[in-house]
Amino acid sequence: MTEQFPHLTSAGDVHMVDVGAKDETERSATAACIVVMSAETAARLFAGTLPKGDALASVRLAGIMGAKKTPDLVPLCHPISLTGVTVEVERVERGAHIEATARTVGRTGVEMEAMTAVMTAALAMYDMVKGVERGVSIERVELLEKRGGRSGTWTRT
Repeated sequence: MTEQFPHLTSAGDVHMVDVGAKDETERSATAACIVVMSAETAARLFAGTLPKGDALASVRLAGIMGAKKTPDLVPLCHPISLTGVTVEVERVERGAHIEATARTVGRTGVEMEAMTAVMTAALAMYDMVKGVERGVSIERVELLEKRGGRSGTWTRT
């Protein structure tokens, strides 16, 4: 059972996987999501004319902070030393595309950090625009790519 589900002991109990014997390697992961909103709200977001101020700076900072707090939010994530986190926001037809990349040199991957960064950034964006539009939605949260470690590179096709 533990080979198939490494977060379970042979008795079926949840535990944190011991990564101490793994080699330290460069690792990165990129995740993305779409924050769907009206064209008017998106225009205000990207023009910097929302009531709460510079929303895009807040969104990027929230994403970085979210990545750093991942092990506090996701029970079985290892605390890791991040070497870098980038959060990019781009206007798209349906609103905003957020993409986050987390990097480390370590024994375990950073997929959860990238996913948490994207979600935290999206929640911050919702918070920044909710005063002008409540019907905003967060969609297509997904891992785009992971690199490093024993399993190498995986890319969403």
